Amino acid sequence: MTVKDLIKKEIEKLPEGKLSQVLDFIQFLELKEGERGLIAAAQRISERSFSQVWDNEEDAAYDVL
Repeated sequence: MTVKDLIKKEIEKLPEGKLSQVLDFIQFLELKEGERGLIAAAQRISERSFSQVWDNEEDAAYDVL
């Protein structure tokens, strides 16, 4: 039995009032994952802009820290 099957089985046991909490938690997890993707995309986009600041002789000493 997969984890998904186990979750479905447990959900079937819950009273209707608890299902909204489960749904809230699932939506929270989805939102959190979406935010991670957004942060990663922003980092990739900004790398090119910051490369001039990061890659210079004056700051080379900080590269080993």
